[in-house]
Amino acid sequence: MKICMIAAENGSIPGAKVGGLGDVVRDIPQALAELGHEIDVVMPGYQRFAGVTGAAPRAPLTVRFRSESLQVEVHRLDGGVRCWFLDHPIFAAGGPGRIYCDDPPGRPFATDASKFALFGAAACQLLVEGRLGDVDVIHLHDWHAAFVAMLARFDPRYESLGSARLVTSIHNLAMQGIRPFADDESSLEAWFPELEYKRKAIADPRYPDCFNPMRAAINLCDKVHTVSPTYAREIRKSNQPEIGFHGGEGLERDLQRAHRASKLSGILNGCEYGEPDLALPSGEDLVDAAHMQVFHWVGDGPQVDSSHFIALERLARWRERPPGHWVTSISRLTPQKTALFQVTMEDGRSCLENILAALPQDHAFVMLGSGDAEIEDFLTRAAARSDNFLFLKGYSEPLARMIYALGALFLMPSSFEPCGIGQMLAMRAGQPCLAHRVGGLKDTIENDVDGFIFTGRDPARQSEAFVRRLRQALSLKRRSPQRWAEIRRCAAVRRFSWTDSAQQYCEQLYSGRSAG
Repeated sequence: MKICMIAAENGSIPGAKVGGLGDVVRDIPQALAELGHEIDVVMPGYQRFAGVTGAAPRAPLTVRFRSESLQVEVHRLDGGVRCWFLDHPIFAAGGPGRIYCDDPPGRPFATDASKFALFGAAACQLLVEGRLGDVDVIHLHDWHAAFVAMLARFDPRYESLGSARLVTSIHNLAMQGIRPFADDESSLEAWFPELEYKRKAIADPRYPDCFNPMRAAINLCDKVHTVSPTYAREIRKSNQPEIGFHGGEGLERDLQRAHRASKLSGILNGCEYGEPDLALPSGEDLVDAAHMQVFHWVGDGPQVDSSHFIALERLARWRERPPGHWVTSISRLTPQKTALFQVTMEDGRSCLENILAALPQDHAFVMLGSGDAEIEDFLTRAAARSDNFLFLKGYSEPLARMIYALGALFLMPSSFEPCGIGQMLAMRAGQPCLAHRVGGLKDTIENDVDGFIFTGRDPARQSEAFVRRLRQALSLKRRSPQRWAEIRRCAAVRRFSWTDSAQQYCEQLYSGRSAG
């Protein structure tokens, strides 16, 4: 088959990845290519990535957008998987190389939606001109690529694309790209004023005057895919914020309908497994590497961030005597990933404070990540008060590898988790995980066999269960070294194969006829 993937991120291009979406778009095309399929990936160049070594210019595209004919540059990088970069100054609205923008609260997604609307039109033009040849499957990733489905179904210029099978992947349903239908420069009718669309299929169910790209892709594509079987079940239910349950985010009825029509599939993401590192880092190695990395982060700004100052002070003390055991966490700092740490428990302390209090004297907790400013401030304050907590505000791939390899127990208390990659990377290194029983975490961790799971009826009970399971896991580690070693071994031998995922893509997503 000839398969075209369209996405905002691609982890195979240096700097062109923000989260798990980039990992998938890096790895699944390669796995499909190894099964004998021909794969093209189309992404925005963001006025930077088309300059990657080996990318060659191709004839530009002329694209209708906002009642104008715009020139979109095209570059192609050849290889086992071909990558196409489409470029226009609008794609770098946040600055060259910046993939996503932060708009003010009153205009959510305004900049990004305009950017990805033009990108979708350019991708359609690339395909309809036959630049990729005859494509059997057009696979869209998250709301950023959903404009392709809408244009393929409603715009006569692109109706020939309907002969290909349209597939959409939901990586994070919480992000939907909602914008008004009209009366705004970042609106559907401003982008495509001549488009005759079926409002019922693409309107947001909560805000009927708004266009919802994610809903459009769900309703207009032949197949809807999400990145774990459990998440595919969870999103068919309504959100229940009073108990901390994240479900269909307002789109559950569309997803229920997709399920009844056998359109919805949950396929677990894979993980890359190379040769393991022969040298296991020591606590001293981690302290030295973290110290050097924080100094680099300090040098990147005009002032010393308080979180970096606290980390440097803690690391300086630990250089004399590093902790003997490390509890770890690596994550983007979002409410999805960290809300349970912030829950206030019955004793008046936060869940994080209770976790730190539960650690034995020779243990420390190290967290690597950045993101939401309020969460960063919460973690910085906790680090200032607790001498067994190291908060490293930022991200470094070498430092992450060291933390995965050295850690004794990896914490992943996500409120919801479409799939998750952190738990797979920790398990790959032989580090058991303590995780919330949701989404892909439920599908990848077997309780008391290769890790530990907790759950609860609401955030208060979930935080209680989280702290209780941490105590139980650390007690087992202390009391039964042989049993702990077996859990570590089971974690290390678990395999989540991209080849298996690719075979399921072919069987569940790519077979059958197009609805177009």
